Amino acid sequence: MTINPGAAEFPHRQIAAQLRERIRRGDWQPGERLPSIPAMAEMFGVAKQTVQRTVDQLRVEGILITKPGSGTYVRGTRRRLNRLSRGRYGAHRGYHADLAARYRQQLVSVRREPAPPEVADAFGVRDGTEMLARRHLVKTDDVTVELGASWFRVTDVSGTSLERAEAFGRPLYQEAEEVLGKRYASATDTITARQPSRDEAEILQIRPDTPVLHLLHVAFDETRKPIEVAQATWPGPMTTLTEEYKIPAPTPSTPDTDPGLALA
Repeated sequence: MTINPGAAEFPHRQIAAQLRERIRRGDWQPGERLPSIPAMAEMFGVAKQTVQRTVDQLRVEGILITKPGSGTYVRGTRRRLNRLSRGRYGAHRGYHADLAARYRQQLVSVRREPAPPEVADAFGVRDGTEMLARRHLVKTDDVTVELGASWFRVTDVSGTSLERAEAFGRPLYQEAEEVLGKRYASATDTITARQPSRDEAEILQIRPDTPVLHLLHVAFDETRKPIEVAQATWPGPMTTLTEEYKIPAPTPSTPDTDPGLALA
């Protein structure tokens, strides 16, 4: 492994490109420890500070993870996540066995909490209104890949199974439909990118300057009244959101182009 001192690209970025390629080829597997920074500095013929900049960059990208007192490890490859409204409910509104095989959901808490602003706005109530929050983590290979919470009106769930700190063995929305007597008829997903909070960075094992993707999912009944507001936060560089859908064919009464959409 070498670098080109005369190249326009900075040395630490040249090294990062080579490490990415080696990880992609499988020379280093997820969970495998990389050589020490002094060892890599000697391998590339650069200063230790240059290698440290490389490691910092790949940590922000989510490729590497540093364990204090132990070393630097390959975190793993980018994961594909189908978690928009269509992906959550599925074509048959059933349990996703393929996801269950790869990801493990852990219920963290079920309690009444003041609603944060985005949740309060979605329900159309004042900030801080008391609501029921069901918080969970999603893990794969013992690494946390999602922080999530589902919020319900206290008046809707009081005295129901949704208040109990237990998993249901089926998707939460199916339990909610049964106990609330309401059908999830439509949903909206809003995804934003932001910096993580201190707690989020610690739980997701990412640097504080690593961006996260944040989902606000609002599920409505047939009258367009919110039933559930869900939040999910993922480490951005390690997450690919994918949604597959059909494109309807144009009808004789519909023009082939829409100027408004063409500019979107």
